[in-house]
Amino acid sequence: MRSDRVFHAVDSHTEGMPTRVITGGAGVIPGATMFDRRRHFMAHLDHIRRFLMNEPRGHSAMSGAILQPPTRPDADWGVLFIETSGCLPMCGHGTIGVATVLVETGMVAVQEPVTTIRLDTPAGLVVVDVAVEAGAARGVTLRNVPSFTLALDRTVKTAAFGDIGYDMAFGGNFYAIVDLGDLGIPFDRAHKNRIMDAGLAIMAAINEQARPVHPGNPEISGCHHVYLAAPGSDARPQLPLGGAPFRHAMVIHPGMFDRSPCGTGTSARMAQLHTRGVLPLHTDFRNESFIGTHFTGRLVEETTVGGLPAVVPTVTGRAWITGTAQYLRDPDDPFPEGFEL
Repeated sequence: MRSDRVFHAVDSHTEGMPTRVITGGAGVIPGATMFDRRRHFMAHLDHIRRFLMNEPRGHSAMSGAILQPPTRPDADWGVLFIETSGCLPMCGHGTIGVATVLVETGMVAVQEPVTTIRLDTPAGLVVVDVAVEAGAARGVTLRNVPSFTLALDRTVKTAAFGDIGYDMAFGGNFYAIVDLGDLGIPFDRAHKNRIMDAGLAIMAAINEQARPVHPGNPEISGCHHVYLAAPGSDARPQLPLGGAPFRHAMVIHPGMFDRSPCGTGTSARMAQLHTRGVLPLHTDFRNESFIGTHFTGRLVEETTVGGLPAVVPTVTGRAWITGTAQYLRDPDDPFPEGFEL
């Protein structure tokens, strides 16, 4: 067995969505902040992401996180989020997976009933409370970065569907929120290819016609996620919400569904609903994924981002460790950076 590179990993899934947590082998990425490290990684080390996320070691919906020493004194660990689409500023399901791995492998001092972990992410400091019972992580609540609505009642022109209405919100990444019913496609996994094609078409049209840009950091731009609200879970409700879960299919660039309910997407959705006046602070919001798993969100504070009204969300979910691995690169491997099919 030969290798010229080895990465140590703990694999997990959060409500169905994988997080491959890289615990060793990547080294310390240069940069004064985690956002600087993300920038350096994208420019000089993206072959590591491709090696770990792409086939044959990963798959088209693979997601992961690279642990780093923190760049700020108030954090326990730094995290760089990676997936097949690139490097995200923030990832909610990935944060839940990372926190679960840190607790269950003993990489943080564990206290019961709650272990608090402070994560240094490219989007900012994220504080996580892990409910611990007999050494096991039974649930994770993350306090996400401030989330906000960038635009309401926008329209984008598409070749296949004509003019489509959407709202644009940010929860760590940008999300276009669209009613699936407007597209005439059933909310059914039997129609997943049609849903995927529609989401990608809307995404491309938005980025061409009205590319979103973060008001406080222009390096965070572009829409790589489309939240397709199921019938009965209106994208733009006008009345206060009831207690039923909000179901959706989340299409992600370059062509995958989020298996989890999407933590940053849940945050963006709550920010949008708060702007519309239908989700007050301190109210549980149950968000259901395309495969039927759930996150519970809650808005806990109002603030501002770049002069825009914003809210501070929390998201609660659970992750499970699925295995440990050492990923090796044979010097003769014909796919040293994997491949996309």
